[in-house]
Amino acid sequence: MAGDGRDGRTGVIAWARIHGDKLVLNGADQYQDLRSSVRELCKEFPAEYFRRIDEKREYPEEFVAALTKAGWLAALIPEEYGGSGLSLTEASVILEEINRCGGNSGACHGQMYNMETLLRHGSESQKRAYLPKIAAGELRLQSMAVTEPTAGTDTSKITTIAVKRDGRYVVNGQKVWTSRVQHSDLMILLARTTPLSQVTRKTEGMSLFLVDLQRAAGKGLKVRPIANMVNHETNELFFDNLEIAEENLIGEEGKGFRYILDGLNAERALIAAECIGDGYWFTDKVTKYVKERVVFGRPIGQNQGVQFPIAKAFVKIEAANLMRYRACALFDSQQRCGAEANMALLLAAEASWEAANACMQFHGGFGFASEYDVERKFRETRLYQVAPISTNLILSYIAEHVLGLPRSF
Repeated sequence: MAGDGRDGRTGVIAWARIHGDKLVLNGADQYQDLRSSVRELCKEFPAEYFRRIDEKREYPEEFVAALTKAGWLAALIPEEYGGSGLSLTEASVILEEINRCGGNSGACHGQMYNMETLLRHGSESQKRAYLPKIAAGELRLQSMAVTEPTAGTDTSKITTIAVKRDGRYVVNGQKVWTSRVQHSDLMILLARTTPLSQVTRKTEGMSLFLVDLQRAAGKGLKVRPIANMVNHETNELFFDNLEIAEENLIGEEGKGFRYILDGLNAERALIAAECIGDGYWFTDKVTKYVKERVVFGRPIGQNQGVQFPIAKAFVKIEAANLMRYRACALFDSQQRCGAEANMALLLAAEASWEAANACMQFHGGFGFASEYDVERKFRETRLYQVAPISTNLILSYIAEHVLGLPRSF
Protein backbone atom coordinates (compact mmCIF):
# COMPACT_ATOMS: atom_id res chain seq x y z
CA MET A 1 0.00 0.00 0.00
CA ALA A 2 3.02 2.31 0.21
CA GLY A 3 2.55 3.53 -3.31
CA ASP A 4 -0.84 5.13 -2.68
CA GLY A 5 0.36 7.50 0.05
CA ARG A 6 -1.25 5.65 2.94
CA ASP A 7 0.48 5.05 6.24
CA GLY A 8 -1.15 1.76 7.14
CA ARG A 9 -4.02 3.47 8.94
CA THR A 10 -7.14 5.06 7.52
CA GLY A 11 -6.39 8.27 5.66
CA VAL A 12 -4.56 9.48 2.61
CA ILE A 13 -1.80 11.60 4.11
CA ALA A 14 -0.45 14.36 1.89
CA TRP A 15 2.27 16.92 2.49
CA ALA A 16 2.49 20.34 0.94
CA ARG A 17 4.90 23.12 0.14
CA ILE A 18 4.58 26.50 -1.52
CA HIS A 19 6.39 26.95 -4.82
CA GLY A 20 5.97 30.54 -5.99
CA ASP A 21 2.28 31.12 -5.43
CA LYS A 22 1.34 27.47 -6.08
CA LEU A 23 0.57 24.80 -3.52
CA VAL A 24 2.46 21.61 -4.36
CA LEU A 25 0.94 18.41 -2.97
CA ASN A 26 2.43 14.95 -2.79
CA GLY A 27 0.44 11.87 -1.86
CA ALA A 28 3.45 10.23 -0.18
CA ASP A 29 3.91 11.21 3.46
CA GLN A 30 7.36 12.61 4.16
CA TYR A 31 6.64 12.79 7.89
CA GLN A 32 6.48 9.06 8.62
CA ASP A 33 9.56 9.11 10.88
CA LEU A 34 8.11 12.02 12.84
CA ARG A 35 4.72 10.31 13.13
CA SER A 36 6.30 7.05 14.25
CA SER A 37 8.32 8.77 16.95
CA VAL A 38 5.27 10.57 18.35
CA ARG A 39 3.23 7.35 18.27
CA GLU A 40 5.94 5.50 20.19
CA LEU A 41 5.82 8.10 22.93
CA CYS A 42 2.01 8.02 22.99
CA LYS A 43 2.07 4.25 23.51
CA GLU A 44 3.44 4.96 26.98
CA PHE A 45 0.21 6.84 27.73
CA PRO A 46 -2.66 4.58 26.67
CA ALA A 47 -6.37 5.32 26.81
CA GLU A 48 -6.50 4.28 30.47
CA TYR A 49 -4.13 7.11 31.37
CA PHE A 50 -6.24 9.82 29.75
CA ARG A 51 -9.43 8.24 31.07
CA ARG A 52 -8.08 8.46 34.62
CA ILE A 53 -6.83 12.02 34.14
CA ASP A 54 -10.22 13.05 32.75
CA GLU A 55 -12.14 11.38 35.57
CA LYS A 56 -10.06 13.13 38.22
CA ARG A 57 -9.93 16.42 36.28
CA GLU A 58 -6.17 16.46 36.58
CA TYR A 59 -3.50 17.94 34.35
CA PRO A 60 -1.56 15.28 32.38
CA GLU A 61 1.72 16.28 33.97
CA GLU A 62 3.58 13.06 33.14
CA PHE A 63 2.51 13.21 29.50
CA VAL A 64 3.53 16.85 29.08
CA ALA A 65 6.84 16.16 30.80
CA ALA A 66 7.50 13.29 28.38
CA LEU A 67 6.68 15.48 25.37
CA THR A 68 9.03 18.14 26.72
CA LYS A 69 11.85 15.66 27.34
CA ALA A 70 11.48 14.31 23.80
CA GLY A 71 11.76 17.86 22.44
CA TRP A 72 8.32 17.95 20.84
CA LEU A 73 7.15 21.05 22.73
CA ALA A 74 10.29 22.85 21.55
CA ALA A 75 9.47 21.98 17.95
CA LEU A 76 9.19 25.59 16.76
CA ILE A 77 12.17 26.93 18.69
CA PRO A 78 15.18 27.38 16.36
CA GLU A 79 18.16 25.11 16.94
CA GLU A 80 20.35 28.08 17.87
CA TYR A 81 18.19 28.49 20.99
CA GLY A 82 18.19 24.78 21.83
CA GLY A 83 15.00 23.80 20.04
CA SER A 84 14.19 21.39 17.24
CA GLY A 85 13.84 24.07 14.56
CA LEU A 86 10.87 22.38 12.92
CA SER A 87 8.30 24.01 10.66
CA LEU A 88 4.69 24.74 11.58
CA THR A 89 3.71 21.90 9.24
CA GLU A 90 5.83 19.48 11.26
CA ALA A 91 4.49 20.87 14.53
CA SER A 92 0.97 20.28 13.24
CA VAL A 93 1.84 16.64 12.53
CA ILE A 94 2.95 16.22 16.15
CA LEU A 95 -0.36 17.51 17.52
CA GLU A 96 -2.39 15.57 14.97
CA GLU A 97 -0.71 12.33 16.02
CA ILE A 98 -1.25 12.98 19.74
CA ASN A 99 -4.98 13.34 19.16
CA ARG A 100 -5.13 10.48 16.69
CA CYS A 101 -3.53 8.23 19.31
CA GLY A 102 -6.36 9.12 21.72
CA GLY A 103 -4.67 11.91 23.66
CA ASN A 104 -5.56 15.57 23.99
CA SER A 105 -3.10 18.18 22.74
CA GLY A 106 -5.10 20.93 24.41
CA ALA A 107 -3.05 20.43 27.54
CA CYS A 108 0.12 21.62 25.83
CA HIS A 109 -0.52 23.11 22.38
CA GLY A 110 -0.30 26.67 23.71
CA GLN A 111 3.47 26.45 23.96
CA MET A 112 3.68 25.91 20.21
CA TYR A 113 1.52 28.72 18.92
CA ASN A 114 2.41 31.18 21.69
CA MET A 115 6.02 30.66 20.69
CA GLU A 116 5.48 32.31 17.31
CA THR A 117 4.70 35.67 18.89
CA LEU A 118 7.94 35.66 20.85
CA LEU A 119 9.97 34.28 17.94
CA ARG A 120 8.77 36.81 15.41
CA HIS A 121 8.49 39.92 17.56
CA GLY A 122 10.54 39.41 20.72
CA SER A 123 13.90 41.12 21.16
CA GLU A 124 17.11 39.16 20.87
CA SER A 125 17.72 39.56 24.59
CA GLN A 126 14.25 38.12 25.33
CA LYS A 127 14.88 35.17 23.04
CA ARG A 128 18.27 34.49 24.62
CA ALA A 129 16.83 34.77 28.12
CA TYR A 130 13.80 32.53 27.66
CA LEU A 131 13.94 30.25 24.62
CA PRO A 132 16.82 27.99 25.75
CA LYS A 133 15.11 27.45 29.11
CA ILE A 134 11.78 26.72 27.43
CA ALA A 135 13.47 24.27 25.06
CA ALA A 136 15.17 22.53 28.00
CA GLY A 137 11.90 22.25 29.91
CA GLU A 138 13.02 24.60 32.67
CA LEU A 139 10.26 27.07 31.77
CA ARG A 140 6.83 26.71 30.17
CA LEU A 141 5.16 29.28 27.94
CA GLN A 142 1.70 27.73 27.81
CA SER A 143 -0.58 30.70 28.29
CA MET A 144 -1.82 33.81 26.46
CA ALA A 145 -4.28 36.28 28.00
CA VAL A 146 -6.31 38.11 25.37
CA THR A 147 -10.07 37.51 25.83
CA GLU A 148 -12.08 39.63 28.27
CA PRO A 149 -15.60 39.14 29.69
CA THR A 150 -17.07 42.25 28.05
CA ALA A 151 -15.07 42.20 24.82
CA GLY A 152 -15.13 38.57 23.70
CA THR A 153 -13.89 38.27 20.13
CA ASP A 154 -13.98 42.05 19.66
CA THR A 155 -10.40 42.40 20.81
CA SER A 156 -10.25 46.12 20.07
CA LYS A 157 -12.67 46.68 22.96
CA ILE A 158 -10.45 45.21 25.67
CA THR A 159 -10.27 47.38 28.78
CA THR A 160 -7.28 45.88 30.57
CA ILE A 161 -4.78 48.75 30.68
CA ALA A 162 -1.03 48.98 31.13
CA VAL A 163 0.23 52.41 32.20
CA LYS A 164 3.95 53.15 31.94
CA ARG A 165 5.33 54.48 35.18
CA ASP A 166 8.92 54.76 36.45
CA GLY A 167 10.46 52.20 34.11
CA ARG A 168 7.68 49.66 34.43
CA TYR A 169 4.10 49.08 33.34
CA VAL A 170 1.25 48.90 35.85
CA VAL A 171 -1.59 46.64 34.73
CA ASN A 172 -5.22 46.70 35.82
CA GLY A 173 -8.13 44.79 34.37
CA GLN A 174 -9.57 41.34 33.82
CA LYS A 175 -9.18 38.40 31.43
CA VAL A 176 -11.25 35.27 30.94
CA TRP A 177 -10.78 31.85 29.31
CA THR A 178 -7.05 32.07 29.86
CA SER A 179 -5.83 28.49 29.71
CA ARG A 180 -2.97 26.61 31.39
CA VAL A 181 -1.99 29.48 33.71
CA GLN A 182 -1.65 27.04 36.59
CA HIS A 183 0.80 24.92 34.62
CA SER A 184 2.87 27.63 32.99
CA ASP A 185 5.75 29.82 34.10
CA LEU A 186 5.27 32.55 31.51
CA MET A 187 2.25 34.18 29.94
CA ILE A 188 1.80 36.56 27.02
CA LEU A 189 -0.56 39.39 27.93
CA LEU A 190 -2.37 41.81 25.63
CA ALA A 191 -3.30 45.14 27.23
CA ARG A 192 -4.19 48.65 26.11
CA THR A 193 -1.36 51.14 26.47
CA THR A 194 -3.27 53.89 24.65
CA PRO A 195 -7.00 54.40 25.29
CA LEU A 196 -9.32 53.45 22.44
CA SER A 197 -10.57 57.04 22.26
CA GLN A 198 -7.06 58.28 21.46
CA VAL A 199 -6.12 56.01 18.54
CA THR A 200 -6.75 56.49 14.83
CA ARG A 201 -7.52 52.83 14.22
CA LYS A 202 -9.19 50.70 16.87
CA THR A 203 -6.56 47.95 16.51
CA GLU A 204 -3.82 50.38 17.50
CA GLY A 205 -2.72 51.18 21.04
CA MET A 206 -2.53 47.59 22.33
CA SER A 207 0.75 46.08 23.49
CA LEU A 208 2.10 42.65 24.34
CA PHE A 209 3.95 41.75 27.52
CA LEU A 210 5.72 38.67 28.80
CA VAL A 211 4.52 38.00 32.33
CA ASP A 212 6.48 35.95 34.87
CA LEU A 213 3.57 34.11 36.50
CA GLN A 214 5.55 32.95 39.51
CA ARG A 215 6.43 36.53 40.42
CA ALA A 216 2.98 37.90 39.57
CA ALA A 217 0.99 35.43 41.69
CA GLY A 218 -0.32 37.23 44.73
CA LYS A 219 1.40 40.45 43.72
CA GLY A 220 -1.24 41.97 41.51
CA LEU A 221 -2.51 38.82 39.78
CA LYS A 222 -5.37 36.69 41.05
CA VAL A 223 -6.37 33.47 39.27
CA ARG A 224 -9.86 31.97 39.49
CA PRO A 225 -10.26 28.53 37.84
CA ILE A 226 -13.35 27.95 35.68
CA ALA A 227 -14.92 24.49 35.85
CA ASN A 228 -16.04 23.28 32.43
CA MET A 229 -17.37 20.28 30.49
CA VAL A 230 -13.94 19.00 29.45
CA ASN A 231 -10.78 18.43 31.42
CA HIS A 232 -9.30 21.72 30.25
CA GLU A 233 -7.59 24.03 32.70
CA THR A 234 -8.88 27.53 32.00
CA ASN A 235 -9.21 30.57 34.23
CA GLU A 236 -10.40 34.07 34.90
CA LEU A 237 -7.61 36.54 35.72
CA PHE A 238 -7.79 39.72 37.78
CA PHE A 239 -5.04 42.34 37.57
CA ASP A 240 -4.73 44.84 40.41
CA ASN A 241 -1.70 47.11 39.94
CA LEU A 242 0.42 44.28 38.58
CA GLU A 243 3.89 45.63 37.78
CA ILE A 244 5.69 44.41 34.66
CA ALA A 245 9.26 45.42 33.87
CA GLU A 246 9.67 47.61 30.79
CA GLU A 247 12.04 45.07 29.22
CA ASN A 248 9.15 42.56 29.17
CA LEU A 249 7.37 44.56 26.49
CA ILE A 250 7.32 42.44 23.31
CA GLY A 251 8.18 44.49 20.23
CA GLU A 252 7.00 48.08 19.98
CA GLU A 253 4.38 49.64 22.19
CA GLY A 254 0.99 49.92 20.50
CA LYS A 255 1.55 47.17 17.91
CA GLY A 256 0.42 44.23 20.00
CA PHE A 257 -2.70 43.43 18.00
CA ARG A 258 -0.72 43.04 14.79
CA TYR A 259 1.80 40.86 16.60
CA ILE A 260 -0.75 38.42 17.98
CA LEU A 261 -2.14 37.73 14.51
CA ASP A 262 0.95 35.64 13.73
CA GLY A 263 0.31 33.57 16.83
CA LEU A 264 -3.41 33.29 16.10
CA ASN A 265 -2.83 32.04 12.55
CA ALA A 266 -0.46 29.41 13.92
CA GLU A 267 -3.02 28.56 16.60
CA ARG A 268 -5.80 27.99 14.07
CA ALA A 269 -3.64 25.81 11.82
CA LEU A 270 -2.37 23.72 14.73
CA ILE A 271 -5.81 23.21 16.24
CA ALA A 272 -7.11 22.27 12.80
CA ALA A 273 -4.50 19.50 12.85
CA GLU A 274 -5.73 18.38 16.27
CA CYS A 275 -9.29 18.19 14.97
CA ILE A 276 -8.06 16.15 12.02
CA GLY A 277 -6.36 13.78 14.46
CA ASP A 278 -9.62 13.54 16.40
CA GLY A 279 -11.56 12.94 13.20
CA TYR A 280 -9.32 10.05 12.19
CA TRP A 281 -9.55 8.63 15.72
CA PHE A 282 -13.36 8.65 15.52
CA THR A 283 -13.52 7.12 12.04
CA ASP A 284 -10.94 4.46 12.92
CA LYS A 285 -12.81 3.63 16.13
CA VAL A 286 -16.29 3.46 14.63
CA THR A 287 -15.17 1.62 11.48
CA LYS A 288 -13.65 -1.14 13.58
CA TYR A 289 -16.71 -1.29 15.81
CA VAL A 290 -19.36 -1.52 13.07
CA LYS A 291 -17.41 -4.30 11.35
CA GLU A 292 -17.52 -6.35 14.55
CA ARG A 293 -20.93 -5.42 15.97
CA VAL A 294 -23.47 -7.98 14.79
CA VAL A 295 -27.20 -7.27 15.13
CA PHE A 296 -29.98 -9.28 13.43
CA GLY A 297 -27.40 -11.69 12.09
CA ARG A 298 -25.20 -9.21 10.21
CA PRO A 299 -22.55 -6.58 10.96
CA ILE A 300 -24.20 -3.19 11.33
CA GLY A 301 -21.46 -1.80 9.08
CA GLN A 302 -23.06 -3.65 6.20
CA ASN A 303 -25.95 -1.19 6.24
CA GLN A 304 -25.69 1.91 4.06
CA GLY A 305 -27.42 3.90 6.80
CA VAL A 306 -24.33 3.24 8.89
CA GLN A 307 -21.75 3.39 6.11
CA PHE A 308 -22.74 6.71 4.57
CA PRO A 309 -22.42 8.98 7.65
CA ILE A 310 -19.00 7.50 8.42
CA ALA A 311 -17.84 7.80 4.83
CA LYS A 312 -19.13 11.37 4.59
CA ALA A 313 -17.26 12.38 7.75
CA PHE A 314 -14.10 10.74 6.44
CA VAL A 315 -14.32 12.64 3.13
CA LYS A 316 -14.65 15.92 5.03
CA ILE A 317 -11.65 15.08 7.21
CA GLU A 318 -9.55 14.44 4.12
CA ALA A 319 -10.62 17.77 2.59
CA ALA A 320 -9.87 19.62 5.83
CA ASN A 321 -6.47 17.94 5.91
CA LEU A 322 -5.56 19.50 2.56
CA MET A 323 -6.53 22.98 3.77
CA ARG A 324 -4.50 22.42 6.94
CA TYR A 325 -1.42 21.69 4.85
CA ARG A 326 -2.05 24.73 2.68
CA ALA A 327 -2.34 27.04 5.70
CA CYS A 328 0.82 25.61 7.26
CA ALA A 329 2.77 25.83 4.00
CA LEU A 330 1.83 29.49 3.58
CA PHE A 331 2.78 30.23 7.19
CA ASP A 332 6.12 28.45 6.83
CA SER A 333 6.93 30.49 3.73
CA GLN A 334 5.95 33.67 5.66
CA GLN A 335 3.07 34.48 3.33
CA ARG A 336 -0.35 35.76 4.33
CA CYS A 337 -2.42 32.86 5.60
CA GLY A 338 -5.26 34.32 7.67
CA ALA A 339 -8.02 33.08 5.36
CA GLU A 340 -6.46 29.65 4.93
CA ALA A 341 -5.80 29.16 8.65
CA ASN A 342 -9.38 30.09 9.46
CA MET A 343 -10.81 27.88 6.73
CA ALA A 344 -8.66 24.98 7.89
CA LEU A 345 -10.00 25.34 11.41
CA LEU A 346 -13.61 25.62 10.25
CA LEU A 347 -13.40 22.58 7.98
CA ALA A 348 -11.50 20.47 10.50
CA ALA A 349 -13.70 21.38 13.47
CA GLU A 350 -16.86 20.56 11.54
CA ALA A 351 -15.40 17.34 10.11
CA SER A 352 -14.23 16.07 13.51
CA TRP A 353 -17.61 16.89 15.03
CA GLU A 354 -19.42 15.03 12.25
CA ALA A 355 -17.14 12.04 12.80
CA ALA A 356 -17.73 12.28 16.56
CA ASN A 357 -21.48 12.16 16.08
CA ALA A 358 -21.25 9.14 13.79
CA CYS A 359 -18.98 7.39 16.25
CA MET A 360 -21.29 8.10 19.17
CA GLN A 361 -24.43 7.16 17.25
CA PHE A 362 -23.21 3.80 16.00
CA HIS A 363 -21.68 2.78 19.30
CA GLY A 364 -25.17 3.12 20.74
CA GLY A 365 -25.25 2.96 24.51
CA PHE A 366 -21.61 1.92 24.63
CA GLY A 367 -20.67 5.34 23.27
CA PHE A 368 -21.73 6.83 26.58
CA ALA A 369 -19.62 4.40 28.59
CA SER A 370 -16.35 5.94 29.76
CA GLU A 371 -14.38 2.77 29.08
CA TYR A 372 -14.88 3.18 25.33
CA ASP A 373 -13.37 6.72 25.38
CA VAL A 374 -15.89 7.94 22.80
CA GLU A 375 -17.71 10.25 25.21
CA ARG A 376 -14.43 11.83 26.36
CA LYS A 377 -13.17 12.52 22.86
CA PHE A 378 -16.71 13.64 21.92
CA ARG A 379 -16.58 16.35 24.60
CA GLU A 380 -13.04 17.35 23.74
CA THR A 381 -13.59 17.85 20.02
CA ARG A 382 -16.85 19.78 20.54
CA LEU A 383 -14.84 22.62 22.06
CA TYR A 384 -13.39 23.60 18.70
CA GLN A 385 -16.75 24.69 17.32
CA VAL A 386 -16.46 27.55 19.83
CA ALA A 387 -12.79 28.02 20.67
CA PRO A 388 -10.33 29.44 19.85
CA ILE A 389 -12.91 31.22 17.71
CA SER A 390 -16.55 30.55 16.89
CA THR A 391 -17.05 28.92 13.51
CA ASN A 392 -19.73 31.55 12.84
CA LEU A 393 -17.12 34.28 13.16
CA ILE A 394 -14.88 32.41 10.73
CA LEU A 395 -17.72 32.51 8.21
CA SER A 396 -18.14 36.23 8.84
CA TYR A 397 -14.40 36.73 8.28
CA ILE A 398 -14.46 34.83 4.99
CA ALA A 399 -17.56 36.70 3.82
CA GLU A 400 -16.02 40.10 4.52
CA HIS A 401 -12.30 39.65 3.89
CA VAL A 402 -12.29 37.04 1.12
CA LEU A 403 -15.58 37.55 -0.69
CA GLY A 404 -15.75 41.32 -0.15
CA LEU A 405 -19.26 41.27 1.31
CA PRO A 406 -20.40 44.09 3.64
CA ARG A 407 -19.38 43.73 7.26
CA SER A 408 -22.27 42.05 9.12
CA PHE A 409 -21.56 43.39 12.60
